[in-house]
Amino acid sequence: MAMISDAILSVTIFLPLIGIVVILFLDREHLQAVKMTGLLTGVITFLVSLILFFEFDQTLSGFQFKEQGVWIEGLNIGYLVGIDGLSLLLIVLTTFLTPIALLGTWNSITHRLKEYTIMMLLLEVGMVGVFAALDLFLFYVFWEAMLIPMYFIIGIWGGQERVYAAVKFFLFTLFGSLLMLVAILSLGVFASTLPDGRFTTNLLELIPHASKTPAQLQLWMFLAFALSFAIKVPLFPLHTWLPDAHVEAPTAGSVILAGVLLKMGTYGFIRFCLPLFPEASLKMTPFLSVLAVIGILYGALVAMVQTDIKKLVAYSSVSHLGFVVLGIFSMTEEGMQGAIIQMINHGLSTGALFLIVGMVYDRAHTREISEFGGVAKVMPVFAAFFMIMTLSSIGLPGLNGFVGEFLILLGTFKSTILNSYAYAAAAAGGVIFAAVYMLWMYQRVMLGPVREGGMYHGHKLTDLSVREIAVLVPIVVFVVWIGVYPATFLEKSGAVAKEMVKKIEEVKRGSQVRTASLSDHQ
Repeated sequence: MAMISDAILSVTIFLPLIGIVVILFLDREHLQAVKMTGLLTGVITFLVSLILFFEFDQTLSGFQFKEQGVWIEGLNIGYLVGIDGLSLLLIVLTTFLTPIALLGTWNSITHRLKEYTIMMLLLEVGMVGVFAALDLFLFYVFWEAMLIPMYFIIGIWGGQERVYAAVKFFLFTLFGSLLMLVAILSLGVFASTLPDGRFTTNLLELIPHASKTPAQLQLWMFLAFALSFAIKVPLFPLHTWLPDAHVEAPTAGSVILAGVLLKMGTYGFIRFCLPLFPEASLKMTPFLSVLAVIGILYGALVAMVQTDIKKLVAYSSVSHLGFVVLGIFSMTEEGMQGAIIQMINHGLSTGALFLIVGMVYDRAHTREISEFGGVAKVMPVFAAFFMIMTLSSIGLPGLNGFVGEFLILLGTFKSTILNSYAYAAAAAGGVIFAAVYMLWMYQRVMLGPVREGGMYHGHKLTDLSVREIAVLVPIVVFVVWIGVYPATFLEKSGAVAKEMVKKIEEVKRGSQVRTASLSDHQ
């Protein structure tokens, strides 16, 4: 038992593999057994991850639950995992959304169900691995491994244009990650050129070398990492793969894509770009903040003109993730905390919205806004859940979205590095536009007169089943919890934000001193 508690993080990462092995031995005709095994594996993994949540000591900075093992000895590449408040929240979000996504699409997938469930569990291994890895090479392996199941989920169980969307998603992400691999190797080689240095990809060994990295080398390596993460976020103008992937993916694929995969980009900025390349991060802050603001406004304006509900929610992600990037590069404690909690908020709200769109699509077999109207009278319980999630996405006070957006805007206003109110003022416009596109969509779909004969696209709609209510209730609980008492989650990530901002401030002071001494010499 002691051995399991010592390796609780590895258990959380690899537990879904046990479920996969069990499913491999099940007869593909026994659909119920395959579904139950997948769901049970997801639920047990979530319960194990809660041990991490409750045992985590938020008063400590640094990484906890660390586990280390030799992997490729000659290159000092090891199996090194550990978590801080940031990765803890994202791991729990991942293990929470996976069983919900499986339960939410209980009757939607009938074709190759066995393979589908295996891909979903394999995806969970990759995602949790990404958030736990503290060795850059191990991180890269998990990062790439996660692409493969997602590629198949979109490509096999997606919509009509699924193959195009899957290939586009794969190529975009692969291109960025190959540049990141080059930068990882460059970092290792640079570490070996230092006095008493050696080639290593251990993040904890590389961070202390950050101040010794030449500014030019830092900039190039930052750009390689940042490009990979910006594609994943996705940051404008690298977002074009996202609407295709979201619209074509099956409901569970969209939930995981929006809920977890997009957060890997913003997680990468905080975990790798800021501590490894602090000077380059400072230099690139205004540029990335401008892109974030453009993304906020562009995503909102494009969402406003969509005729397909799923595409509207997909473009809203571009806007919401722009807020997260702006919060990170405000380089303030409030902005950083806002960005971290907004990652969780977006995962819950947008994940739920994709589930809701999937539920209505399963009934009407269309997502065109023009095909609906008066649905609230036919599906009152559905209308209530849809309204809560719509208001959550807008950022209504008392619900989760408000907390993240408020902290991000506050941090951006206070930022001495951005040193302009224009960023926050423009970003606040995104909040107003969000209310426009979400409420207008809700009005056209849910309100107004019921369609003739209560038929929608030739189908009669029925209200939510007990299973569908059971899928949405846990999300609503967290949406209200974070909105009313965010401290439960903010306290976990407080040390990360504080530490990161402190390091950036030190680098800023150091570069100011160097600039001042250079001008004195001249």
